[in-house]
Amino acid sequence: MSINTRSPRSGRIKIALFVAAVCIVIPILIYTHRLVTQLQAKQSETAGLYARSLEYIANSPATGTDYTFIFDEIIGSIDFPVILTDGTDREVITTKNVEIDTAWTPQERTERLQELIRRMDAENRPIRVTFQDTIVLNHVHYGESPLIAQLRWLPVVEFAIGALFILVGYIGFSYIKRSEQSNIWVGMARETAHQLGTPLTSMMGWIELLKHQAGNDPKVLETVSEFENDARRLTKVAERFSKIGSKPDLKEEELTELLRRTVRYFERRLPQMGKKVDITVRSAGPVTAAVNAELFEWVVENLVKNALDAMEEGTGSIAVDISGDRSRTVIDVTDTGKGIDPAYRKDIFRPGFSTKKRGWGLGLSLSKRIIETYHRGKLTVHRSAVGEGTTFRIVLRGR
Repeated sequence: MSINTRSPRSGRIKIALFVAAVCIVIPILIYTHRLVTQLQAKQSETAGLYARSLEYIANSPATGTDYTFIFDEIIGSIDFPVILTDGTDREVITTKNVEIDTAWTPQERTERLQELIRRMDAENRPIRVTFQDTIVLNHVHYGESPLIAQLRWLPVVEFAIGALFILVGYIGFSYIKRSEQSNIWVGMARETAHQLGTPLTSMMGWIELLKHQAGNDPKVLETVSEFENDARRLTKVAERFSKIGSKPDLKEEELTELLRRTVRYFERRLPQMGKKVDITVRSAGPVTAAVNAELFEWVVENLVKNALDAMEEGTGSIAVDISGDRSRTVIDVTDTGKGIDPAYRKDIFRPGFSTKKRGWGLGLSLSKRIIETYHRGKLTVHRSAVGEGTTFRIVLRGR
């Protein structure tokens, strides 16, 4: 078994975008952390200066010195919340940059300030104001300034903006890439249909000539008939390719007979494929749904071929079960093949993915697109077990 995953370029692009984001964000985080640390140190220095000033006044003799200028310069420069308490922290003496609601009762004011003090002490160790280095007169409790609080959120904001920028860039790149790939596939499909048109028209003319030349020879007529069936099938394939990229017309079709025609084509060719597989179409009665017959047959053919490839021993069975009502139609294609390894199940519909030695890995991806984009339905792996088989389920919604 070989795993064909095609080009890993998209994976490398994701890694490159992630590395670029990390290279952008980490220096910003380091710089912002250093800046916050420097501001915190400056803030602690200012709070310490405030405490030392109080301590100096408490320890100085009463000489009638005017300390108004000192307090105006020191206290005026404080832009962070400060609470000055007594030595036991039971009484709040003064506050700075602390919001106090005048509607609070004295008890509420005390409780709220005590809670704020506990939060401040968790951020910064309170500074003691002592008398003669022995008696604790006051404690200076202080918190973070609004600038530091905003700087703490700055890395998060920068990371979010960077991630959003990278996400938008990646989505835009992916959309452009998918659009280009889609245009390439549409162009190739239509060019293939155009190139097949001329030889097929000529081939049908040669078939008609062979019919006249065969006379009544049954063996030759049978061979010509099979030749004609294959030529018509090639014509149908060309018509399918020509419809890629354009919105197909959906018509009410009786699905049971449509699927039986598809199955009969495979049944006649099973001996040539060296397989002994029983293919059945089961339905409780006529089931109709709005489909494009040619594209829908293509989906079923892909699922049947996938089921045949899963039977590596060349024997088994494939059951196509049809059921539905006015609200929805369900088609289950069940095989008794090797099943899908759980490690690959999430990739089974990815373009280019294949577990076969030969193949481009486009059949299931194309089938899913036909069902979900053109028929507004769903194509999923309903059930699969290694060694037991797989069930693919098509769900078509009613109009």
